[in-house]
Amino acid sequence: MAKTMPGWKDLDSYTIKGTTKLVRSGDSVLMRPTDSKKLPYVARIEKIEADNRKNVKVKIRWYYRPEESIGGRRQFHGAKELFLSDHFDVQSPHTIEGKCVVHSFPKYTKLENVGTDDYFCRFEYKAATGGFTPNSAFVYCKCQMPYNPDDFMVQCESCNDWFHPSCMGMSIKQTIKLDHFFCSDCSSDEHAKIHVSAPKVRTMLVHLFGH
Repeated sequence: MAKTMPGWKDLDSYTIKGTTKLVRSGDSVLMRPTDSKKLPYVARIEKIEADNRKNVKVKIRWYYRPEESIGGRRQFHGAKELFLSDHFDVQSPHTIEGKCVVHSFPKYTKLENVGTDDYFCRFEYKAATGGFTPNSAFVYCKCQMPYNPDDFMVQCESCNDWFHPSCMGMSIKQTIKLDHFFCSDCSSDEHAKIHVSAPKVRTMLVHLFGH
């Protein structure tokens, strides 16, 4: 007579093997890739379960890097950008390498120091269709591109828009040396003081994804 499969119960936490770090539902974690030359995968823990034999499994929701998406990496994607996908999976907890933090986009842009395990997410991704939510974003500069937090930008004090120095025909060093800055549309004899920070939200939206 076949034995009944043991039941599974929710666990509040799990200690990552070889460490003292605890992970819980809702935490973001680094998952070991099968190819050691690749970057670790990133996932969000949805549930941790164990049976009465102390076997543990974790239900996860994968984050995708831009290059792993159907559309690939684009100019405005940050180096630490991830997409929260609709791809769920069940994994052994032994594949968890460590913890990381996936920030909201506004919070990430305000970090004074970005650590190795800091990431950000501003889009959700449908793995089967390549669709994104939202499928549009605010754009800046003459190039009309969404904000990439890795790029240096300067603000025109007249129109309050933000610009890449290269789009203004300048180098970063040149803009840093300026006391004031006006964009080409607002240029005058007086220049507005440079501000180096995250851009203010504009009212213009650009449709990014055609899915």
